[in-house]
Amino acid sequence: MTESLNRRQSVRVTDRVMLAIHPVSAEKMQAVANDFQQGISPYNQEGLADILMFIGAQSALAKLRERDVDLADYLQHLDNKMNIMLKQVRGGESPLDALIMRKVNISANGIAFCSDVPVRLDEIVEIHLVLLPGYIYVYSFGKVIACDPAPEGDELGCKFRVGLEFVFLLEEDREKIIQHTFRQQSLALRNRSLNP
Repeated sequence: MTESLNRRQSVRVTDRVMLAIHPVSAEKMQAVANDFQQGISPYNQEGLADILMFIGAQSALAKLRERDVDLADYLQHLDNKMNIMLKQVRGGESPLDALIMRKVNISANGIAFCSDVPVRLDEIVEIHLVLLPGYIYVYSFGKVIACDPAPEGDELGCKFRVGLEFVFLLEEDREKIIQHTFRQQSLALRNRSLNP
């Protein structure tokens, strides 16, 4: 059983996701972990409501798009318009604004990606991750385990390859990542067999 779980966790897939990372203190991570031990979800933190509403709307639109493209497009435009109006009314930035589409390598144990700025080894970061195309949101904390200059010819704008190890990740979120990586691998294998 443990060997099977370890194999499942080590599955790594290259994928495009929406990602935002922010350095935080170890105390903030510990406070979130302590709250979780007291039964308070990490997703109940201030500032995460914007992301949860956006992800919920995008997930529903993705499902609707499978049945009615025109209606989904219309509702997408309305959602975009409402987001712009809310941003103007509230002013300032939300965590949603920091989400950037990135190419990553992801597994249940960590994530690696390109960055244009270096990060310090052993630094603790807050991670906002949106798995596409299903718009599955994962909130976690990671520790920087690698930050190396990007090899010549790596993707455009990539100056550093950053590796993060998850240090606080809910088990249900780990399972979401595992399921996502298996779906992406299955899709890649199916595409490869259809286009040899």
